[in-house]
Amino acid sequence: MSDQALDTYLHQLIALQETKDSERMMKAIEEVVLKFNEMNEANGYFIETMEREELADFIDKSARLAGLDIHDDEDITEEWREW
Repeated sequence: MSDQALDTYLHQLIALQETKDSERMMKAIEEVVLKFNEMNEANGYFIETMEREELADFIDKSARLAGLDIHDDEDITEEWREW
C-alpha cells in the first residue's frame, strides 16, 4: 500500500514537471502525506524515526527534482504530517 501511494505521488509529479505548477505539486505532497498518516494509524504507528526521516526526505527530494521551488530548510511535509 505504501508503494502504491508513492507511485501515485511520483506520477503526479512527473505529470506536473513541465508546468512546474507549485500549487498542484503541494497538493500532491499533501495527498501522499495524508495517505501515510492514514496507513500509520491503521497499522499500529509503524513509521518510526528512521522511516519518518527517509520518507520525508524522499517526498521532499522528489518534489525538488520535479521543479518545486522551496527553501532548503523548509520541511514540506510538516504542515500535514502526523508521523
